[in-house]
Amino acid sequence: QVQLVESGGGLVQPGGSLRLSCAASGKILGGKPMAWYRQAPGKERELVATISSSGSTNYGDSVKGRFTISRDGRKNTVFLQMDGLKPEDAGVYRCWMTGYWGQGTQVAVSS
Repeated sequence: QVQLVESGGGLVQPGGSLRLSCAASGKILGGKPMAWYRQAPGKERELVATISSSGSTNYGDSVKGRFTISRDGRKNTVFLQMDGLKPEDAGVYRCWMTGYWGQGTQVAVSS
């Protein structure tokens, strides 16, 4: 069984920054692709960013240039540095790793 635990969400003003973390534990064999998704109330789930086991990254168009995904392979931990936050970035951010989901962490962007 694999568990993913997110942290780092909160309330921030527009233009501010947050850093999310997702720690994976359990029976994990080797590095796995990991990703961040988000979902705002009334909207579909949206892919934010992905990172492969080798560190290759991809980003959703709405966050390119503002968000950075990274990982600590030894600890199976993935991070999401979010800069230049906008109100439309608000939502529940969930971590994904090869078939497993975290519970999510709430991000609110408001003045």
